[in-house]
This record gives sequence, C-alpha cells and structure tokens, in this order.
Amino acid sequence: MSKDLFRKELEQLRPYVPGKPIEEVKREYGLSEIEKMASNENQLGPSPLALEYVKRALNEVNFYPESTAVELKRDLADYLGVGFDNIIVGNGAEELLSLIANTFINQGDEVVVASPSFGIYGITTSILGAKVVSVPFKVKEYDLDGMLNAINDKTKLVYLCNPNNPTGNIIKKKDMDYFFEKLPSHVVVILDEAYFEYAMSESEYPNGLDYLQKRPNTVVIRTFSKVYGLAGLRVGYLITSKEIADVMNKAKLTFNVNKLAQEAARGALRDKEHREKTLEMNAKSIEMMENFFDQMEFDYFKSYTNFIFVDVQKHSKIIFEGLMKQGVIVRPGYFWGWDNWIRVSTGTIQQTKKFTSTLYTFYL
Repeated sequence: MSKDLFRKELEQLRPYVPGKPIEEVKREYGLSEIEKMASNENQLGPSPLALEYVKRALNEVNFYPESTAVELKRDLADYLGVGFDNIIVGNGAEELLSLIANTFINQGDEVVVASPSFGIYGITTSILGAKVVSVPFKVKEYDLDGMLNAINDKTKLVYLCNPNNPTGNIIKKKDMDYFFEKLPSHVVVILDEAYFEYAMSESEYPNGLDYLQKRPNTVVIRTFSKVYGLAGLRVGYLITSKEIADVMNKAKLTFNVNKLAQEAARGALRDKEHREKTLEMNAKSIEMMENFFDQMEFDYFKSYTNFIFVDVQKHSKIIFEGLMKQGVIVRPGYFWGWDNWIRVSTGTIQQTKKFTSTLYTFYL
C-alpha cells in the first residue's frame, strides 16, 4: 500500500503507549492477582454517589446525550465560580487536548513543551503539522526561562502540566507569576491541571483560574479521572475565555460525552466524602513510599499527585519487567528518557506494602 495514502506527519509520529492492561499481564505471566500501579487511577474506586447517578440514567441510554452537557456544565460553573459559557466538557482530557490542537494549530506553527511531560501534547499538535519544541528540565524543575527563550513569532501554544506528569512536582506560584509576566501576548497557555485536587491544599500551588482572569488566552484543563475515580468513563473539562470557547465549540464533536459519563461526573462532584477519603488514602501511600525510598537512599521528586517518580538505581525496564512478573505494574521511565526512574501510582496500604516489599527483593 502506498505511503502517499496517509498524512505525511504520521511517518515520524511516535504513538502514546498506555500502561499494560491487567488481564494481559495475568495471561502473560499466569497470575491471578495484579496490582496496577501504573496509570494513576483511583484505587479507592469510583464515587458511590456517581454510581447512583449512573443507575438513574441507565433507562435513558436509548436517547442521545445532551450535546453540550448542560447540567454538568451548570454544576461545574457553580462549583468553580466561573461562567457557564467558559466551560467545555470532553471525552477525557485527551479529547480536549485534541480539540485545542484542532482549534489553534496551522501547518508550520510551533508549540513549546517541557521534557519530561505528558506526551499527548506533542502528538495532538505535530499530527497537524506543528513543530514541537521540547525544553528539558533544569535539575528537577521546569526550565521556565528556557521555555520563554524558546518562544518566537511562530509559537502558538505553550503547555504547562501542573502538577507535572510524570514527575509529580509543581510550578510554584511565584514562578508561575514570573512566567506569565514575561510571556508574549500572542501565545496561548495551556495549563493542564489533571492532578489539581491533589495539590490544591499546598500554599505555594497556583490555581490556573486566577491566571485566566488576567489573561484571556489561557486554557485550564481538569479531569474526573483522578480524584473522582471515573477514568473508565472518560470525562474532562476545560475553562477558558468565552471568545476561545465559542471558537472551540465549532470544532467539538456533537455527542462527545455519553449520558452515563455526564451523570457520573455530576454525582462525583457532589461526593465530598469520597474526595476526602481518596486524599487521605493518597497521603498515607505517599508517606509510606517516601519513607521506603529514604531508607533505600533513592532519589525522587516531591509529589503533589497520586504517583511518585523515583530513581531506582537500575534500568527501569529491568525493574518494570521484574515487578510485573510478581504481580505489580508500574511505569518505566525509559519511555521519557529517564532510564533508571519509574513512576509508581499510589494505592491502598496493602497495595503500597506489596509494591515496596516486592521492589526491595531486587536489592537483596
């Protein structure tokens, strides 16, 4: 088949590789129990109130969902204190990132990203012909000056993942303030706050909505996949200026979020108890892992998320495969060019104990 059939941008595109599915690992290694600590999911499970909302909507799945998620948008507007027209709901944050690219990117535009960070930024923009300018971390932080220096007249978008995936660290408020002060006016800033709820209690963590109020060409992305435990239903949302949202809605698919997902998100948003239990479980797991890493003298990033990025002092592929054979799935850092690092999601006390005790066996 001729290569001319396909978009030329796809030739050099490296697809995003998600974590291994549990059932695949069970079959491959003949295991009955697996602890998946690779994809930053909520190990507490979904919100019970979200499940109640889903049950109520089951008898209505013969009808198309509300195309603009009106009820969910109203709930979000009230919860966030923003305008109804400033919100767009999507089929997970990934669809919203694709929507952003489809809204802004023309052939020859440039986008600036940090490295390491979420790979979907580069995929969704480069497929449309953008040049992705990647700025490596400076020691263990965003090189914000490096990102500012990478901006030119062709730069359309700058992506900041805060807290960052896969490292888990944050851009502090004073540094974010500095970045926005220096940023050229023609650039659109994408603030990916998928892990917002884990970091919001940190006094130095900046709320992206504060920057949107001052700078209309800002887009803030959040999700129901993490704290809310709805990763399998795919619900995310963005907040931006009405001017940008109006244009984005032209590119949005009509029925992009299914009825059950919309209702689950409405229930989860109301379930304060589930959020608090999730954050409590997360804090305990983080503390257990940090104590273990300190004992092992492993270097790691201070995390404001539901995962930790840690230097295990051996090639991550070896650790990844070894842990998987013993029923623990993590994310190897060689995907991001950090060969000796792994990203491990938080879990219950039992899951965290299994991870640390299993990892310890590689150093006996």
